Amino acid sequence: MNRDRKIDYIEFSATDIERTKRFYGEVFGWKFEDYGPEYTSFADGRIAGGFQKGVVTPGAGPLVVIYVEDLEATVQRVMAAGGKIVKEIFSFPGGSRFHFTDPNGNELAAWHDTATD
Repeated sequence: MNRDRKIDYIEFSATDIERTKRFYGEVFGWKFEDYGPEYTSFADGRIAGGFQKGVVTPGAGPLVVIYVEDLEATVQRVMAAGGKIVKEIFSFPGGSRFHFTDPNGNELAAWHDTATD
């Protein structure tokens, strides 16, 4: 795969590294590798990134959108793991999605390529 001019790594701030790992591990099955007490990297099988201990400013960063097979099940996993739904499932020309915040306040979205009615 040619990595030139492709997103290679995404970093987020996190107020609580351990809680962050539990949340993304439970909801999306991400794997983590710690680099000291204030940084952990993640891998989801397609892209990698990390969480640096620090202040989170909700809505200040880019919106990362995660593809999922089942939106409703993902909503339930997000809430069960301590996340909050900030935009309920809605349709758009490419499918359907919802927005959520993780326990730190970072806003992300999950989408599927089928529209809801």
